[in-house]
Amino acid sequence: MNWHATPESMRHLMARTAGTILGQYEIRSPLGAGGMGEAYRAHDTRLDRDVAIKVLPEYLTSDPERLRRSEQEARATAALNHPNILAVFRMATGNGVSYLVEKLVDGETLLCRMPFGTPSS
Repeated sequence: MNWHATPESMRHLMARTAGTILGQYEIRSPLGAGGMGEAYRAHDTRLDRDVAIKVLPEYLTSDPERLRRSEQEARATAALNHPNILAVFRMATGNGVSYLVEKLVDGETLLCRMPFGTPSS
């Protein structure tokens, strides 16, 4: 049996709701959550395009060294251009949260594609 997070199953875990504004981005719906933050489908109101927003967890943003490393990783990733690497458009802070703005890629999650119950090689 495959399990994957859906917007309905994630709704109780995620703090931001549709209509929440982060800078020029309007949250549309939740995408998922995990140890590295919460991901949302959002709309860039200036460029009129849909994007993904990853809100970084407090344990990363409250520690200056961890935040510095997250920013360094975002800068390094943003400098790359490859079809297998998610494009990072921006790192920002607003409304008391730090977040990344990334290219939105529609489709199923990796978790949905993993064959559960199959022995690992």
